[in-house]
Amino acid sequence: MSRAEKVVLAYSGGVDTSVCIPYLKQEWGVKEVITLAADLGQGEDLNPVKEKAITAGASVSLVNNAVERFVTEFAFPAIQANALYENQYPLSTALARPLISQMLVEAAQEYGADAVAHGCTGKGNDQVRFDVSIMALNPDLKILAPAREWGMSREDAIAYGERFGLPAPVKKSSPYSIDQNLLGRSIEAGDLENPMVDPPEEVFSMTSAIAQTPDKPEYIEISFEQGIPVAINGTRYQPVDLIRTLNQAAGKHGFGRIDMMENRVVGIKSREIYEAPAMLALILAHRDLESLTLTGDVSQYKRGIEDTYSQLIYRGLWYSPLKQALDAFIQQTQARVTGTVRLKLFKGNATVVGRQSPYSLYAEDLATYGSQDEFDHKAAEGFIYVWGLPTKVWSKLTKD
Repeated sequence: MSRAEKVVLAYSGGVDTSVCIPYLKQEWGVKEVITLAADLGQGEDLNPVKEKAITAGASVSLVNNAVERFVTEFAFPAIQANALYENQYPLSTALARPLISQMLVEAAQEYGADAVAHGCTGKGNDQVRFDVSIMALNPDLKILAPAREWGMSREDAIAYGERFGLPAPVKKSSPYSIDQNLLGRSIEAGDLENPMVDPPEEVFSMTSAIAQTPDKPEYIEISFEQGIPVAINGTRYQPVDLIRTLNQAAGKHGFGRIDMMENRVVGIKSREIYEAPAMLALILAHRDLESLTLTGDVSQYKRGIEDTYSQLIYRGLWYSPLKQALDAFIQQTQARVTGTVRLKLFKGNATVVGRQSPYSLYAEDLATYGSQDEFDHKAAEGFIYVWGLPTKVWSKLTKD
């Protein structure tokens, strides 16, 4: 019995997604498979991917450029939220999944498909992100995940594909699994699965080795308007160009590498290597600008919101009611997060060394220790008495 008549398949051109095409048709009785490859700034020509899908049996092969949408609708809100999963990872790969899910649902509607599919296995995070996002966007669509069910090894999958005219891939010399888009790269597998192994330089491509970085620091100024980055060193950039420019500038100095033990959604720990120079620099600068323009209580409360927000993205809940509610809070806080932050890039580090804003809450006449000091020192005594009174009363009444 057919599980679906017409399916839109998220397609990368790799072994699993290529084998999904004949598998869906031959094993699950799908009559028509439409593939969708998303251009999210990977930096590769996707035309061969398009042709490969047709060769594998797809009736239609779509390659959709969504890189600007990726930045403006997904990366920028994450920057406004200072979203760092486990306070380290800026979610460069995770942010792509709700967008791809949205594109799958849109394509299914356009082509009259009754199901969407992906090539995720049962061990990773992406299956959760795709399935939950698709459920939220169109709960009536069927979701098919052949690679989660077929039980084939990579060798089995290659042999299956050969039966239907798919050439065996050239054996990779690299043992690593890599996912890349404009926002960053994730690298795992191979000898990196040993948490004590120092990642070799060959796994990095967006960031320079420290030995190869400039011997002089570089200073850059990033300008924001309502929490959105708009300019570098006074020059305004379109969103995609801003990310690309900052990736190059920060990566040249070796900034943007992450090596972490990550808690996956499915309950296992995974050693992950990331490169995300622009995202990390922008979150660093944005958070600092908030420290200048938000009141202390808002900043402190927002920290907890940011942690929850990053977990929602990581766990595939971009389209959840809680995420929507947090978006409203975050947008409210960004109204006056406008200004410029100065970063010093040097030998793998990015350090904030200056900030200014027309909405700055910093009052020099109150903060100074010089002769212009206008802070009322005499008022401190009464404040301290009232502030400490509960502690004083507690101390008196609890002493033996």
